[in-house]
Amino acid sequence: MSKKATLSFSLKLGLIGLALASAAGQVPEWRHVGNAAIDLELTGLATGPVNRVWYSPEGGQLWIQASSGKIFQTNDFDRWIPDLTNTTAAPAVPAGRTISLPEEATQVRNPAGFSPRVYAFGRFVYRSDNSGKNWENLTSFRGLSIIGDNLRDLAVSPSNEDEIVVAGSAGVFRSLDGGRSWSSLNENLPNLPSARIRSLPEGPQGTQIELPGAMVVEWQPGERQAWRPADNSDAAGELRLRQVWSNTRGVGVTAIAIAEQYVYTGMADGRIIVSADRGINWQPDWLAGQSGAVTAFWVDPANPRNALAALASRVLHTIDGGLNWVDISADLPDVAVRGITADPLGNAIYIATNQGVLFARTNLSVLSVTPASWTAIAGLPPALVGKPATDVKLDSGAIQLWVALEGYGMFQVMAPHRAGDPRLITSAGLIARVAAPGTLFSIEGARVNSANAGGLPVPVLLATENESQVQIPFEVRGDSLALAIDGPAGARVLPSVPLVSTAPAIQLDPSDGAPLLLDADNGVLLDAMHPAHSHARVQILATGLGRVQPSWPTGLPAPADIPHMVAAPVRALLDRAPVQVTRAILWPGSVGMYVVEIEIPNIVNYGPAELYIEVDGQTSNRVRVYIEP
Repeated sequence: MSKKATLSFSLKLGLIGLALASAAGQVPEWRHVGNAAIDLELTGLATGPVNRVWYSPEGGQLWIQASSGKIFQTNDFDRWIPDLTNTTAAPAVPAGRTISLPEEATQVRNPAGFSPRVYAFGRFVYRSDNSGKNWENLTSFRGLSIIGDNLRDLAVSPSNEDEIVVAGSAGVFRSLDGGRSWSSLNENLPNLPSARIRSLPEGPQGTQIELPGAMVVEWQPGERQAWRPADNSDAAGELRLRQVWSNTRGVGVTAIAIAEQYVYTGMADGRIIVSADRGINWQPDWLAGQSGAVTAFWVDPANPRNALAALASRVLHTIDGGLNWVDISADLPDVAVRGITADPLGNAIYIATNQGVLFARTNLSVLSVTPASWTAIAGLPPALVGKPATDVKLDSGAIQLWVALEGYGMFQVMAPHRAGDPRLITSAGLIARVAAPGTLFSIEGARVNSANAGGLPVPVLLATENESQVQIPFEVRGDSLALAIDGPAGARVLPSVPLVSTAPAIQLDPSDGAPLLLDADNGVLLDAMHPAHSHARVQILATGLGRVQPSWPTGLPAPADIPHMVAAPVRALLDRAPVQVTRAILWPGSVGMYVVEIEIPNIVNYGPAELYIEVDGQTSNRVRVYIEP
């Protein structure tokens, strides 16, 4: 069955939004949120720094050595295979001819044999066809390098002097015509630098991570190509603070967290120094012993005196703003802890380590309570099991866990501690949101057999061991929604969520986070490979648009013969400019799903654009749509 057919079938059954568990119903499903490529507006996509590059003797294979020391090989100049043993040593740097250089401190590479062709690289790549007497700059455009800066190596194919590959701070780039044109070899190279998770999707903002050097990049829902630079002012400010305090203290500040008036700083020598007045005064140093550098903090957003600190292979806890710390590592194996997050209400801790993500439970409201045994989180694809994790973060409802894997980007999964402690979240994007009549919601962490809200029956559309999907009744009234559920684990009432007239949310594909946008003429799912065009009609699949006219019963598929129109006014905005909405109705054949149809205006630029809808003044999540003229 094609993806298009599968999509249509699932939607008409009202199943979209469920991140289904495995066949056994026990292992959570991971979703790849963002890849390892970065769009720096070069001649192609970038990735992390690469130090060395070299060909096989016959020129049919290529190896690189990343700045991390990892070695990768490609046989087709597209897919990269990691050298798991890192035993393939980079060859010695070849000696260049003694010639006049095009710029100071450039390095020279020569083709095989006695060709007069010479290449040089420094800030740019240069070519000479007369043994260095004259040079042509191959990569400069308006004074900038089109393949990134800090070029570190260049290799010439042994079989073709016109084929060259260059390694630098932006990854690997290749030319097949002696440097006249360039292509990127980075799209499938898992070499994204170690990342800190700065923020999760909220409002107009997508997922943001911080790379070394305080570079911040963002991944919007619907993005298919690469991370894109975002505002880094907060990250740059924190970097300056770390540098200032490192200079005044005489030892490097390796971790920092700021929450309200509290500032937590961790040092390279294991010391923790905390300020309760935003850095004006500092409490006495607290030394964690011979445990190496402090790598990360988690601070309770509801109580900044409650915090966790991660060190080389230990986890510490404080409930008095850093005056006292207790080691709660218990049976934590000898791993390097690089990131930490927690849910104090759920008594759960997650840590990112050089051997993956580990999870433990402990009571975070009191001090000196040892956590239960640490366990590894399952469910990642086999190729990623045990790969180093650089950071972890829970969303505001502590429902979804986000993980940064070194080299591979970001992944998302239902937080394991939610099993048996369910929460109500929207099916669109799997985040906690307000509720509106008719909205599709997922209940994360429980199988639900029946449900009701204020005495109104709530249809259960689908249920697995750890997740269920329901539709909020169109008839529900009030300012909040308290959902009572019953299932194998017994009856319970979920924490209430605010109830409003509309809570629009564009539906996302649960497998990859892409927005469900269709070409209205042929039903094809729009993405980077199938972009929208000027004057095309696009169907936006959404939920949470509220009541319809004429009214329609909850839990039943919408009819095809009579359109049920959204009662509230609907707007759509493309790159923040209004576009024409041709209709907004319940989607025929589906349960709880709406379709907002828009007409794309005349577009002169290629590429991704930001799309969102407004219903009765309430704004949906932002997504990316790819457009061509």
